[in-house]
Amino acid sequence: MAKSLNILLIEDDVIEVMKFYRVLKKLEFNHQIIEATNGEEALDILNKKEIVPDIIILDLNMPKLNGIEFLNILKTDDVLKFIPAIILTTSNNHKDVMECYKIGIAGYILKPLKYEEYVDRIAKLLTYWSINEIISQ
Repeated sequence: MAKSLNILLIEDDVIEVMKFYRVLKKLEFNHQIIEATNGEEALDILNKKEIVPDIIILDLNMPKLNGIEFLNILKTDDVLKFIPAIILTTSNNHKDVMECYKIGIAGYILKPLKYEEYVDRIAKLLTYWSINEIISQ
């Protein structure tokens, strides 16, 4: 049975955040979203440990602390390193993809230009993680 997820969404682009929420509403998914606009803000949220997300969805290109810098810090924490981190980005740079997988991400998804393709990718992503046996913290 699919469960509701606590998702930490790390995205600095307000339009992308709005698009993500629009997709959740369209798909009638009832996931809890915790927002951060950059890696630094996300680390503050995670270090409080009030809510430990089931998954983290993040962009690579962000101010203050970019996605790769955030992941490098996340993966050094003995508890937080087990949270699946999925990249959702426009960067199809092979170096970025390889670096992210080397760090230990759970997935790398390119943001498509067409809205319906975006809806399809988000639907598949969230459906998978809502039925996956995620490691409990």
